[in-house]
Amino acid sequence: MTLPAGWTTRRPTLDDVPAILAVVHAADTFAIGHPDFDAEDVATSLTAPYFDPTRDSWLAVDPDGSVVGWATMDNPTGVGRDFVEVYVDPERAATVRAPLLARQLDRVAERAAERGLPALTVRCAVFAPERDWDRALRAVGFTLAKRYVRMSRPLADLPDEPAGPPGVTVRPVRPDDEADLREFHRIYETAFGDTPDHEPLSYERWRARIGDLTAWDEWFVAEVDGVPAGALQSSDQALDQQEGFVKNLAVLSAYRRRGVGAALLRRAFARYAEKGRLSAGLGVDLTNPTAPLSLYRSVGLRETRWTDMYELSVPAAGV
Repeated sequence: MTLPAGWTTRRPTLDDVPAILAVVHAADTFAIGHPDFDAEDVATSLTAPYFDPTRDSWLAVDPDGSVVGWATMDNPTGVGRDFVEVYVDPERAATVRAPLLARQLDRVAERAAERGLPALTVRCAVFAPERDWDRALRAVGFTLAKRYVRMSRPLADLPDEPAGPPGVTVRPVRPDDEADLREFHRIYETAFGDTPDHEPLSYERWRARIGDLTAWDEWFVAEVDGVPAGALQSSDQALDQQEGFVKNLAVLSAYRRRGVGAALLRRAFARYAEKGRLSAGLGVDLTNPTAPLSLYRSVGLRETRWTDMYELSVPAAGV
């Protein structure tokens, strides 16, 4: 696929962060109703591990010289599938989304060959308003892999946190205690180990990825009769919406249906409210059998929007 006459592409640099951010904000506002990125997010994406901006990303430039599109990819673990994102200004650059996607798929084929794989799976997300993007993905062979649901609840007049079930206690993680962090990691890996799409991550790589956090008080461990049984990890990804966000909730299989998950969620909601957040939210993978909607609804969460994840197996270059 080719670009419209007069349009060009080039590789991004960190000097392009403001221009890229403007494109992402326009794309996000169309897709989800509000901006969901900040400048730090863009810079982090351009400097991420397993990502080379001189090979894995493109900018689309219109005839006036303005950046109006950004194609990038992500593979946070360096193994498993690649994720491709193509952001465009929906009013000025909708026609360049498909050509940018084609370039990214060519790069995925190269990345597969570089890793010695016969093929590499790539995924792209589609939000409800993005019907043209949905058609573009289907046109080149993508198929629906799963649906995620975003859920939220207001925190105004949050009821007092009830007493937990008998034997269940919830406490913050101890960030200065490596044994406690290892236990947190073990709970997550064990709880999600048999779920679709889970990619195991060693403790060392997990610890390097989370870095030096400033909101450890929003991470919690649940114990049943003194035995660690569940863990909740928060994220600051929705702070610009004044929302506390649950990134991961994990309960070991032997302790499910005993109120552990609900106790963790209620403790997190209380912490978010203490910090002045207006709402609490999380994302649900509907193919994950360990994440029942009934649990989330029981603590006041309600569905607000959905995201479809499309998937394509790309043969390695030269295969």
